[in-house]
Amino acid sequence: MDTPGSYRLLGRSGLMITPIGLGCWQFSKQKNFAGKFWPFLEDDAINRIVEVSLEEGINWFDTAELYGKGASEKALASALAASGKKPGDVIISTKWWPMFRTAGNILKTFDDRLRSLEPFPVDLYMVHQPFGFSNERIEMKAMAKLFSEGKIRSVGVSNFSAKKMRNAWQELQKQGIPLACNQVRFNLLDRRIESNGILAVAKELGITIIAYSPLAQGILSGKFHEYPETIKNTGMRKYSALFKRTGIEKSRPVIELVKKLAVKYNVTPSQVALNWLIHFHGEIVVVIPGATKETQAKENAGALHFRLSGDDMNLLDRESAIFR
Repeated sequence: MDTPGSYRLLGRSGLMITPIGLGCWQFSKQKNFAGKFWPFLEDDAINRIVEVSLEEGINWFDTAELYGKGASEKALASALAASGKKPGDVIISTKWWPMFRTAGNILKTFDDRLRSLEPFPVDLYMVHQPFGFSNERIEMKAMAKLFSEGKIRSVGVSNFSAKKMRNAWQELQKQGIPLACNQVRFNLLDRRIESNGILAVAKELGITIIAYSPLAQGILSGKFHEYPETIKNTGMRKYSALFKRTGIEKSRPVIELVKKLAVKYNVTPSQVALNWLIHFHGEIVVVIPGATKETQAKENAGALHFRLSGDDMNLLDRESAIFR
């Protein structure tokens, strides 16, 4: 059983993180295209979400340049300060957006990340996705420069294939720097990393998998199966295949099992789904669920308070195998 205060190594970086962090995309204030994915959250609401996460033992927060063009970073830093946190008290990860940019932009824009997160440092800096004007090896050279200058504490990637992840790892290894993580979509309804080599390479090289969308954009809560009429209120999410009628029916057997196990353990379906992720593959997978309400933040962290049995994890494995 994990409890608040339980930590895991982030890859081989030496950083210790809780198995559950807080994803902060929803703090984007509806700025830029990415920010419009979520409703506008007032500062008071953001402050409470962060405060509750801290109270429940969460010690790290994930954001990105893309999330509102720095709006999420600024909101997170403000909320942490409002909670009395100082630099070094928590771990912050953020990401550089490579689209239409070269690797030189990593160094050119890094001070913008520091200004947005002020006074907090960047503990983990990631390349957000692999589609830029420079390849992953050149990008890792730029990241290595930031690391060697002491400006960041670890280097990661996001949405990288197994091959690109290995290339990034090899480039960093030349300077004795570990690749800490690959942040990818992973949940009971999207298990492709188990079949496309990403998870296998991560295990081989000691790279942490940070699972984003661990609740499949809320589908794994079960509420949309029980109340399908609420799908129309989900904003842009309703256009996802998961939210279509065929998607809802395809995932129904998994949802029914998750709900059954939630009753057995006296927890919520979301907590069952998160607990499976952070335990089924050992300690290599950590998760970053988001929260737009403080009750959701508390619920997410509650997944640390119990542990599914091996038999029950295997049941979920078999039922969701079609999503590999």
